[in-house]
Amino acid sequence: MAATQNHMLRVYVTRDTALKLTLLERPKSVEELKEIMQERFKPRLDGDFSLHYEDPDFDGDLCLLVDIQELPLKGTLRVVRSEGDTSSTASSDTLILPHGPALQRQKSWPDHFVVPGFGYEMEHILEEGNRVYEESGKLLKLKRSQKSEILKKMAETIYSFKPYPHVKELSVAAQALITANPCLRMTAGDDGELGWKRHLGYKVASYRNNLAKAGVAEVAINTGKRSRNNPDNDHPHQNIKKARKAEVNYIINLPKDQTPATLETMREEILHEVEKTEKNQLVIGKLMNTTYALRRQEIVGALVAPRVKDVVDRWPALLMESQVFADFHRINNVTLRNPFYKELDRHTPKLITLFRDKATKTGKIAEELEQRDVNMKRALVLHALPVYLRDDVSKFFRTCNVSVLLASLSIHLPILRASVLSWRMKYLSGPTNLADSFLLLFGYIYALDLQYPKNLELTFTLIQKVVMCLEDNKPLKGRLLTLNNDLSML
Repeated sequence: MAATQNHMLRVYVTRDTALKLTLLERPKSVEELKEIMQERFKPRLDGDFSLHYEDPDFDGDLCLLVDIQELPLKGTLRVVRSEGDTSSTASSDTLILPHGPALQRQKSWPDHFVVPGFGYEMEHILEEGNRVYEESGKLLKLKRSQKSEILKKMAETIYSFKPYPHVKELSVAAQALITANPCLRMTAGDDGELGWKRHLGYKVASYRNNLAKAGVAEVAINTGKRSRNNPDNDHPHQNIKKARKAEVNYIINLPKDQTPATLETMREEILHEVEKTEKNQLVIGKLMNTTYALRRQEIVGALVAPRVKDVVDRWPALLMESQVFADFHRINNVTLRNPFYKELDRHTPKLITLFRDKATKTGKIAEELEQRDVNMKRALVLHALPVYLRDDVSKFFRTCNVSVLLASLSIHLPILRASVLSWRMKYLSGPTNLADSFLLLFGYIYALDLQYPKNLELTFTLIQKVVMCLEDNKPLKGRLLTLNNDLSML
């Protein structure tokens, strides 16, 4: 059995003070890592903080450590405190990220929904109700105010993961509630969840309305629909702007310490920095990080979707590979390159087995499947996957110059046909192989809020859900479900 590799980390607890941390194994979560650090570095480290690591995918720029799997075996971590931190160690030399985007959530819908606490009094009522139910099977009859209290707390928790949950997700939350508190079971539905699911749907909608009135961008963007006073506007349930590809931070509010005017000034600074022969990647990265909310509101929030060329003209740093990947991280709170290649390589042997079996059955020659070079294997899989899924690749695998493509685009973002897989950047040399090009295109689809091209929707959906594990809780169907089942059986 192979020995477990130790993690050797340099941790900057302040801007200029670094301490060495050796871990015999990877912690189970980021929170557990923070607890270990607080114990090891006592009393230097207390109060609330987040951890950032220098990500090689972004030229060493800092990225928030959200997924413990991103913890490097050997690397640098930085303790980052909010500007409002008043703990004893939050001195003037503590690292504070300048003008970070006010991301609203750190992760998408959880694998296991955990019912929130409802306060001391309500918890006591539920505890007693559960005891009575266990003894006699008698259900707890809640007062209207008590039910409202439970629904409000559940709605807040649901919203913390997703502003527009699916019916399936409401069912999961309702089931978790009555599993934790059997005395709350309702008679409607065989499993007792139907009534709570319906009530949760209404409460989440009401909660969204309140947040929209308060100016929360991701729900306020959908206000102004048809009403008694505006009969000619869109139907309230049509053209809802919401995450459709499991985006975590689809659109966010501007940072509290910034205004549109100050962010516009920063955008102009980006224009100036990008034009330089020797670009300061760190400055560009920080400015792009701060202006993320403005950029998303321009791309997602416009009444008429802007043209790709207009977006790139205003944000030329999006022609830099590192900034496309950085925006992907801001949108999803996961890095793109490492998880993509890790999962693609993991699935490659099984996919090649399926492709070989298919080739044998159809009588086609399959010598191309015998590749040893990793880049050739990746290219083979990405070429063969849409064919296996019976997507239309006739307009996909083409080569052209990105500046020529962008100059010719006159269509709007949501209907862009993403067809370019060999990029040559105006400001940065593009990928030199198919897998890197595909990866960059996937990043652009998120950064520019593009729909998947219809003729390759199955391929991109598989990359999203199976390779990148960006799950939107919509079940796989048809050929995607069959392929996923075949992969799990090999």
